[in-house]
Formats: sequence, structure tokens, C-alpha cells
Amino acid sequence: MSLELNLRNRIKALTWFFIVGLVLSGATAIPLQSEVDCLAKVSDAQRWMDSGGAGAPAWALMLTQIQAALQHINTSYPFLFYGMDWLAFGHFAIALAFVGALRDPVRNRWLFDFGLMACVLVIPYAFVFGAIRGIPLWWRLIDCSFGVVGAVPLWFCRKWSRELESRGLARQRL
Repeated sequence: MSLELNLRNRIKALTWFFIVGLVLSGATAIPLQSEVDCLAKVSDAQRWMDSGGAGAPAWALMLTQIQAALQHINTSYPFLFYGMDWLAFGHFAIALAFVGALRDPVRNRWLFDFGLMACVLVIPYAFVFGAIRGIPLWWRLIDCSFGVVGAVPLWFCRKWSRELESRGLARQRL
């Protein structure tokens, strides 16, 4: 297999990984209440609360608090979930932009730079706004992990697309 084809296949695979990750994380924002209800049931978090909450782990307390808040919002202010629909749309639109990187990773290398910057910005964003909103540190670290996980494939794609360019393996487009 030629070096060019090998690099392009690697870039394509990791770009698809990133696109699928964006689409899945966006899609999970839409049925938020039913997802949290399911997670609370599967994780047995409600059992901790039914027993008075004494000795309940922090995750169970937080999960049941989120569940109650979402139920209240859905009953009293369902229009607020429209913001989650737009959050999902943002994920889908960003994922769609990365199709350009699939088509021509050298010419559209700027997408990898853009994605890397966005992934890096997840970390201060999670710490600042998480603190303002009272999100526990352990949950903010989970949020930060999405930026780290996203940055890894993008860093490799950027590296490999630069290698294609430096070796003169960039395809000419009309």
C-alpha cells in the first residue's frame, strides 16, 4: 500500500470517528429526560434515594436531582428543551463541516485546527461554567474528557495531512 493511500485511510478513519462522535453526542441531547430516567433506573440510583439517601454516592444524588429537575422542567416549561434541540443541531452542523476534511484533508486541514481549538476550549469552558452552575468537579472532569478524546484523532489527522502536504502528496483539484 502506498504511503499516500495509507495516510489518507488513517485520516478518513479518524475523521469518521470524530464525525460519528459528534453526531452521537448531539443526538443524546434530544431525548434527555427519557435517557436520564433510563440511566437512573439501570443504575439503581432511585434505590439510594428511596432508602433516605443516607450513604448514597455523589453520582446517585446528582442523577436523581437531575432527574427531578428535568421532570419539573418538562411539566412546567417544556419549551426549554428546545435549547437542547439546538445543541444537537450544532453538533450535527459541525459534524457536517468535517465532510470537507474527508473529501480533501490537505486543502481542508484548517478543519482539524478548528476542531483542535474547540476541543481545547472545552476544558476551560467546563471548569468556568461548571463552577458557575454548581456542577461537581468530578462531572466537569468527565466533560473535559470529551475535549481530550476529540483532540486525539484530530491531532493525528492534522499531523498526517501535513505529512501528505510536505511530501507533495496533496491531490490537485480543479
